[in-house]
This record gives sequence, structure tokens and C-alpha cells, in this order.
Amino acid sequence: MFPDSNRKQTLTGGVLITGFILLIVSCCFIFMSFSCSAKPGTAQTAYGDTVSSTGVSGDSLSIVEALQDNFRAVSQGVLPSLVEIDVSQTQTVQVPSFIDPFEFFFGKPDKDKDSDKNEKEYKTQAMGSGFIVEKKGSTYYVVTNNHVVEGADSIKITLHDERVFDGSLVGSDPRKDIALVSFTCKTDDIKVANLGDSDTVQTGDIVFAIGNPLGYFSTVTQGVVSAVGRNGGPSDNINDFIQTDASINQGNSGGPLVNIYGEVIGINTWIASNSGASVGLGFAIPVNNIKRTIEEFISTGKIEYGWVGVSLIEANKDFLDSLGIETNKGALVSQVFLGSPADKGGLLPGDFIVSMDGKEVKNVSQLVRDVGDVISGTTTEFGIIRNGEKKTVKVNVTKRNEEKVNDNSNLWPGFIASPLTDDVKEQLELDKNQKGILVNSVQSKSSASVLGLRNGDVIIAVNDVKVSDLSEFYSQLSKNTGKEIWFTVLREGHEVSTMRYKKPR
Repeated sequence: MFPDSNRKQTLTGGVLITGFILLIVSCCFIFMSFSCSAKPGTAQTAYGDTVSSTGVSGDSLSIVEALQDNFRAVSQGVLPSLVEIDVSQTQTVQVPSFIDPFEFFFGKPDKDKDSDKNEKEYKTQAMGSGFIVEKKGSTYYVVTNNHVVEGADSIKITLHDERVFDGSLVGSDPRKDIALVSFTCKTDDIKVANLGDSDTVQTGDIVFAIGNPLGYFSTVTQGVVSAVGRNGGPSDNINDFIQTDASINQGNSGGPLVNIYGEVIGINTWIASNSGASVGLGFAIPVNNIKRTIEEFISTGKIEYGWVGVSLIEANKDFLDSLGIETNKGALVSQVFLGSPADKGGLLPGDFIVSMDGKEVKNVSQLVRDVGDVISGTTTEFGIIRNGEKKTVKVNVTKRNEEKVNDNSNLWPGFIASPLTDDVKEQLELDKNQKGILVNSVQSKSSASVLGLRNGDVIIAVNDVKVSDLSEFYSQLSKNTGKEIWFTVLREGHEVSTMRYKKPR
């Protein structure tokens, strides 16, 4: 499906690796040339070498030149698959209406009552980057970021050789911030990028960020991988990111991050900066995250995500201590969608997921990505910690349905249970020895809402059984599954019992 990434076809791997290894040696030679000579002009006498005008010995210079040649080879190998993406968008703006003096005294005719809603449409232009990943017949496919083409009325694709084509949106997805655009060309002289394996990327790897920053066409910057597995960035995205200090600016979005073999290992997506300009904190989506996405876009125009039906939170030390869990790697199930695969499979609020099909779960973001990649109908095994014991639960993954996902009324228990820390006790003016759990984020129309729970309530008992921490709370919650349930809470200094509710099995 993807172009052959054989390193011998892209670059001469042995020479390239040798060049990078010898870079360190060359730096030592250069340092010695300057430090051991009293004056630049005496370098030839000291070493008996031919020197350049800079005082660098010929041997050292040849090593640096070899390194430079390899950098050129990477750039020249990738640039032909780079494209500039120009989009035109229509934006609607409210414009104040002109007040007619006669209307001021006599009012508007009935037919003009809505004329105050004066809207004007404006055309705006935006620009980003992309790279060619596929060719089928005379159709070429370009990967870019969703935010580059979102809301586009028209798309123009400009190749490295400055040929321009009309582009068509094949598919886009805001959760992965990925889009696929196509254009048609009957010639076979357009290069398709080689996709690498982003799972092999390590901190310290040399990389190149290629794109069109601030409109500067076909720009190449070089740096290293600063970190892998970063989370963050735009809200609602589910990616992890490769962090790099290679300069990335506005206009680089959608362009490739490339390794020393000329293989694409990431899609440049966002930067962290107070000024909006590059400060050496750039982030790229690992290319392995989008390989299957490309296939899905071409075949169906959309991504089908797997879904189990849980609401997850990143458990900090306070949560883990309250649950009696020692490891910090995993994801806490705070709520379960009623009737979901998770509910049917036996996952419960308070379960701490530590593995999925034998693979360690490091955090919430990773688990969301991994579940999303599961094909609907697949049975998945989750390793969990429940009430201090390790268990396994099998869940039949289904297709993610946005309507169900956004229906918070089906969440059980319908709120986030938080530990009652010393800071919370002080804020709520509670006794330092007070036990219980804090109610947060009560969902509208949910079970918690029906029970009458409010944000800031402190649950001190479940079905008249006292609970002192999250572990005891979730234990009582699971014991009363399918039974009538009620809570005793502290609210503004008073004990209050909620209504009774029976959770469906």
C-alpha cells in the first residue's frame, strides 16, 4: 500500500550513518585545529595540513562536506513529494445596520423586521503544507492536517516544481487532526513520499522539518527528536506527538518530519510558543498513527473508531492513594455508559485499567488511541485493578457513535468522584478528620442528577454503609449494582439522603 521505504532506494544508508558518526570526530579535529595553534595562520605549520581560509584542516573539511552532502540528499529526496496547500474559506460576519431616521420614529415595515440581522460573507485565504502518500491511476493523495483544510470552499495544490492543481477533500478527522486531499495528474513524474516506522524513533534522532512556513516555499530545517510520546496540543485530539527542536512555524502544518533516511516519520502539527513563532518546541503526529487512516479515507472517506463506552480520567497521586493503587501507569474508569459494551462486559466505575490485550496502558491518551484503532466486533481483554485485586474483563468493541458518546444522561454514576483531600476540606470548611468522597461534574439528566446530587456534595455513605475514601465508595457502588441505591451526603454542613435509584443491569 505504502511506497517501498527501502533505505537503499532513498539514500545510501552506510555513507549517511558514517557521515553522522564522523561528525563527532570532525568536531574534535576542528577544536584541536583552533585550540592548539597560537594563531590561525600557524595551523599549517603545526599540523602540516592544507587548510581552508577558515583554518579548518582539509581532512576535517571533507568530513563536514560529506555530512553536508547527506543533508542535501535527504532534502532533495523529500522535497519533490512536498506540496503547498492553499485554501479559500467563506466566513460570515455580523455587520451593524444603517439606521434610517424615518424608521427611528415610525418603526420598520413588518417585512423588514429581520433586517437588523445584517450578515456579510467574506472570502479568506489560508495556507499550509502536505506531502504525497499515494497514487492510484491518475489520482494522487496528499496528507495534511485537518485544521489546514477545515471549512475550505476550494483547495489548490502547488507541487515543488510549481505546477498547480485543483484539490478535492477525500476525508478529514478532527480527533486525529488529519485530512486527505486528492488531485489528478496524468503524468507519472510526481514523487510519492516514503513512509517510515515512527515506532522506532528515539530521543536524539536527527530529523528534518519540511514545509512552507509563513509562505516560504519548500523550506527545510534540521534538528533532533527532543522527546517521544508527548501529549497535549489542540483540545479533543487523541494523538501522541514527537517533539522536535527543528524550526516549525505557521504554514508548516501538515508537512513532513523526516529522518536521516529520507523517510517520513511524522506530520508537523503544532508548536508551543507564547509569541506564535518557533522557540524550538515543535510537535509532529507519528506517521504510524495515520497509515490505516489513509486507507480508510480512500475507501470510505471517514474513520471508523472502536468504542467501549467508558469515561476515563488521568489519576493523580491523590486518586491513586485513595484507591490504594501503587502504580501510576494506567487509566481510571470514572463512569460507564449504561448499555455500552463496557457495561455489558463488566467494566465498573473505579476500575483501574493497566493493560489492553497484554499491552501495558501508560495513560488515558494511549488507551483512547488503542481502543479507537480496534475494529468493531473485536473482543478485547482489559487487565484491571479492582478493590486492590488484579482481574481481566473481556469487552466486545463496537463502532463509535457520536450521538451515543455525547449523551451524558447515560453515564453511570453520572458524576466524577474525587478524593477528599486536605485542601478540599479546608475549602469546604470541613473537619480535618472528615471522611468521604467529593462529588464533581454532575451530568445533566444523568443518574446522579435524578438522585439529586450536586457539585460539592460530600458522599459519606452508600446505602447507609459509611465510605471513607474512593476505594470504599467504588466497592459499595459495585456491590449494589442492579439494586436500589441511595447516598448520604454532607451539604452545607447538613447530612442529606438522596432519592433512591435502581441502575439497570
